[in-house]
Amino acid sequence: MTTSAEAAESAPSRLPGETITVDNQPLIEQRGLDVIPDRERRGRLRSLGFMWTGIMLNVLVVVYGALLPALGLNLWQCVAAIVIGNLTWIITGLTALPGPAAGTTTFMVSRSIMGIRGNRLITACNWLMQIGYEVLDMVLMALAVTALLGLAGVHVSTAAQVAIILVMSAAQVLLPVFGHAAIIRVLNLLAAPFAAVFLVLAWLTASRFEYVSTASGSLTAFLGGVALIASASGLGWTPNATDMSRYLPRTTHRGKLIAAVALGGGIPGILLMILGACVATVTTAASDPVNGLVGAYPTWFVVIYLVLLLAQMAALNGINLYSSGLTLQAAGVPLNRWQAVLVDCVICTALSTVVVTAGSFYSAVSNFLLFSLVWFTPWAAIYTVAYFLRGGAYDIDAPPVLGWAGLTAQILGMLASLAWLVTSVWSGPLATSTHLELSVPSGLLVAGLTYYLIRRLGSKPARLALPRELPAPTS
Repeated sequence: MTTSAEAAESAPSRLPGETITVDNQPLIEQRGLDVIPDRERRGRLRSLGFMWTGIMLNVLVVVYGALLPALGLNLWQCVAAIVIGNLTWIITGLTALPGPAAGTTTFMVSRSIMGIRGNRLITACNWLMQIGYEVLDMVLMALAVTALLGLAGVHVSTAAQVAIILVMSAAQVLLPVFGHAAIIRVLNLLAAPFAAVFLVLAWLTASRFEYVSTASGSLTAFLGGVALIASASGLGWTPNATDMSRYLPRTTHRGKLIAAVALGGGIPGILLMILGACVATVTTAASDPVNGLVGAYPTWFVVIYLVLLLAQMAALNGINLYSSGLTLQAAGVPLNRWQAVLVDCVICTALSTVVVTAGSFYSAVSNFLLFSLVWFTPWAAIYTVAYFLRGGAYDIDAPPVLGWAGLTAQILGMLASLAWLVTSVWSGPLATSTHLELSVPSGLLVAGLTYYLIRRLGSKPARLALPRELPAPTS
């Protein structure tokens, strides 16, 4: 007979509405916030690395590089900002470490650091950010379909654009509903054809590119470019890292995991962003990254590019919808995973309609990226420091009501980051007085150091490791 204590120990951590099965490879992923049992930990570092490569081989990454010349940076400053910003993929690798250790999602791990109530602030910030990325991807898909129809001689009205968004929204929801394994497979499959398309784009851009020596941008503009790239690359993906690595075995080598994530995402990120900075010199009059291609590149290439863009953006939104759905569950919303995905999809569709009809794509992207880093930069520092202080051991099933150390460090880190932030609609007081943009390093250092000191000077975090196997209940 199983005792109540044994039953409590073996029960997976889950919220109301979460479905648990014992199938190893279901057609639709049944696991949400529960801990992945060892028998289902079949993930491989190679697949994870290529998944991140597949994520970064998308048109938005080219767009991020194209934003830098608009800040007043010359080509060499753009390259330097891109390389430095993409070094934050190392931080993404560090935030992937709790995946194999805890076997659950990012914000279930975060709950053991911030507490049940404190984590609501973090989950709300992440949910809003994931919705923002979903909207950007959806807008690009709508622009791609509109451009393809325009090449065919079909005029697209505003009402037709709304209809396109509705159709794209219905199509993109399939992949996140199928779940983790499907996302990994699709992104691995898309990596090769998209790499080939971007090689052609690089060749066509090189034939049109004319290097002109220009004056260097200001130090403030350069640091702002580094912050923007950091937000668009490694730092921006830290909230998704554990979600994607939780199917790896517990024995996964830490260094190899960090390298797989950092190299898988960082190398294509650097190359495509540099390409984007060069593309910006060819499409200087473009109001968005899709219509600018139509007049500057051959029609045959634009058609292939836009068709693949649709597939890639739908797959990329698969990760955003997948993680935002898990975030809603971690916040305590009583929905199972696929229901949470549908809720997010409806909200994404409504906001995408507003953005498409309003315009100002580049400005919206830049401000969104910079404001987002205010919360996830401090959080990533705390999340990483907590992992090493705890030795990779988490009390997932009995988190504190309020994690004062984590929440205090998060708030101070956000204030520090905001004080040094520079955007088109906000400049922090310290940034204004010093003419420097230090939102990323200030957020990382203040939050990480605060959390470390509180934990070292106070009580050490409990080292309560999860059992190696958490079988599903029999009833």
